[in-house]
Amino acid sequence: MRPVWLLLAMATLTVGVYGQTDPAPASVLQVDFSNPGISPPRWTLVLHPDGTGHFRTDRDKPSPDEAVPAGLPDVNRDIQVSARFAEYVFQMAKRKNMFNQECETNQKLAFQGWKTFTYIGPEGKGSCRFNYAKDKDIQALGDSLVAVAETILEGARLESLLQHDRLGLDKEMEYLGEAAADGRIRQICTIRGILERLEDDPDVLDRVRKRARALLAQSEK
Repeated sequence: MRPVWLLLAMATLTVGVYGQTDPAPASVLQVDFSNPGISPPRWTLVLHPDGTGHFRTDRDKPSPDEAVPAGLPDVNRDIQVSARFAEYVFQMAKRKNMFNQECETNQKLAFQGWKTFTYIGPEGKGSCRFNYAKDKDIQALGDSLVAVAETILEGARLESLLQHDRLGLDKEMEYLGEAAADGRIRQICTIRGILERLEDDPDVLDRVRKRARALLAQSEK
């Protein structure tokens, strides 16, 4: 996983021997999340204006006698969000001055995890860090991006269960349906691959296949 500065350095390279003018840097938004009280305790989400991106988790390596929690595999993969969601993310970054502001509220609120937004693009660059943002739009954006990350993590759990515990898929798919209804997961399109596998797998419970089909239908809306 390349850091934002390297991604942007690559994006701005020009073929100088041909006398071309340096192109404007490509826009990139990186979200770094950390909460030592949950697993995984850290993750990074990188998004581009076309909806492409990358997601990876980062957890401390367990000691030799410590087992990795079941159902929580490491994730390091490319993703694709919808064009509408990508447009929302990057329009918000521009509206909020590339996050060049103090984001954290002065109110005493429960710890939800640190979110760090880092934006670099042709308009400039900026960054801010918050547990709970005083700007309601930035807080809503943070909630949305955390929900996307949770969707990707759920997709990884489904892949693990399909391989190691097919009966466990029933409960996990029930949770996914509830979470999709109340907004705890968003951008179901990021896990389309595993949902299609479940829908087409005759060896999983029929309830699992039906729930996968229903979630896929939601991802097309």
